[in-house]
Amino acid sequence: MEDTTIIQRIAPELLPILELRYKILRQLLFNQPLGRRALAAKLQLGERIIRRELERLKEGGLVDIGPDGVRLRSTPIVAELGQLVHQLRGLRHLEEGLARELGLRRMTIVPGDLDEDPMVKKDLARATSVYLDKVLKDGDVLAVTGGTTLAEVARSLPLFSSKRRVIVVPARGGLGEEVELQANTIAAVFARQLGGSYRLFHLPDDLSEEAMNTISNEPKVRQIMALLRRADYVLHGIGTAEEMARRRGLGPWQMDLIRKRQGVGEAFGYYFDRQGRIVYSTSSTGLRLEDLQAIGEVIAVGGGKSKAEAALAVLSSKYQHVCITDEGAARVMWSLIEGDKRIPYTEGR
Repeated sequence: MEDTTIIQRIAPELLPILELRYKILRQLLFNQPLGRRALAAKLQLGERIIRRELERLKEGGLVDIGPDGVRLRSTPIVAELGQLVHQLRGLRHLEEGLARELGLRRMTIVPGDLDEDPMVKKDLARATSVYLDKVLKDGDVLAVTGGTTLAEVARSLPLFSSKRRVIVVPARGGLGEEVELQANTIAAVFARQLGGSYRLFHLPDDLSEEAMNTISNEPKVRQIMALLRRADYVLHGIGTAEEMARRRGLGPWQMDLIRKRQGVGEAFGYYFDRQGRIVYSTSSTGLRLEDLQAIGEVIAVGGGKSKAEAALAVLSSKYQHVCITDEGAARVMWSLIEGDKRIPYTEGR
């Protein structure tokens, strides 16, 4: 997975400088105007370093420094520099390798690690919104789940000048957490930004199987489920098994069972081990795993090396078509795949 670009071979010292200036410009893109002190605090760097770099950027005509702080002179330069960093870090080769190993149509990796830099979540959101902008068309049905990553994606979607007559629908019921993280809220924000319409799914996600069997015959529930099952795109986050078990309020015996069976990732109420095998499932509302087989494209979004094992588990289930992640998670996933090739899997190892 080594990149052999000519710049890396001839002038490797340029990469840290490019990455630093990219981080500065990215902070300004999302938070301008910013004073030097605030910028230094956000990047956890000394003010002297920030002052020096801002002077370089000002000389290059990229920023303006005024009484209210520092502002970008050109926003497209941030995306262009991001693409250069992406290339120099060898991420294109990593994308191709992971897509091939996991049987994906597409793998997109943004530079950085969400666990170390919270701004990477905005990069993940922006990459997701760019992809949706390319693929969504009038008449499409988009199903979305809840969670912090998709909430950020929804906020990062631009107000499209050419409206898309899409229908956005929650893929899951609610988990009883903050309203901003609920699939219903996220679906409404997506629809507003895209210029489409949305439907709401007024059911908790943790209904018992008996209750679900009763409610599923209600006309409104049947209508929503029919719409979900003909979705053109499903967009969902990636959760670790422990995190999602807590969010779903599973009992101690259920959590112990998932750990004993080596469950590490969760999606749509199913818990997977690292080989993508189902080790536990809940009777949750909304789309089920078997429904995904009829969906045109399933897109998984999530980052941070702490979620790499969970992401690998979910993607190994072979129900996803596209993954948008960050460099931290991607490099750990690649290491795990390479390790599994060297050490044959045996039950219980």
